[in-house]
Amino acid sequence: MNLIPENIEEYCVNHSTRISNLARNLMDYTRSNIHGSQMLIGEMEASLFTFLIQFGGVKKILELGTYTGFSSLIMAEALPDDGEIITIDINPHTTEIAKKYWAESPHSKKIKLILRPGPEALAEIHQEFDLIFIDADKNNYPHYLKWATEHLSQNGLIISDNTLWSGKVLQDGLDKQTDSIRKHNKEAFELEGFTKTLLPIRDGIFLITRNK
Repeated sequence: MNLIPENIEEYCVNHSTRISNLARNLMDYTRSNIHGSQMLIGEMEASLFTFLIQFGGVKKILELGTYTGFSSLIMAEALPDDGEIITIDINPHTTEIAKKYWAESPHSKKIKLILRPGPEALAEIHQEFDLIFIDADKNNYPHYLKWATEHLSQNGLIISDNTLWSGKVLQDGLDKQTDSIRKHNKEAFELEGFTKTLLPIRDGIFLITRNK
């Protein structure tokens, strides 16, 4: 489902900060060889993430859902030298691809991979993060949101991806994943003490931050 006409999105991408050659190689490889490549964030999202990380002075990131490591690489490149990203996934095959490409980047030292189910991994993480990116198993989105609000730094930002779910969120009771995303969106909207905006970029991006 294209929420924005392709030619308009292409124009926006062409007038935004572009991704690195290594990130492009990883994106192209994933799209050509790996099942489920629609899970990649797009170039428009990559530009937005880079902007938000640098504008917000982000240093610590928690990512749920590594896949082939494209978004991890994009965010690591935007972090300062003393920045860190912890990324969590359960797929040993796709994360091996991620590690292969990360190894070619001088920013790989900023990335730490945890290969465990998200809820298990989060149960053992007790620090705060400046940015928490939710892009893993959709059935756990409400749980991830609650954890994120409890582990967000004072000026931090939560980004939840796929929050329009190809438009399926307009229908209640469609399937378990859709209902979980709808619940996430409702709970995000009802958060007290937070400012939030749901953007129709790609498959929907929910931005959530504490009131100042």
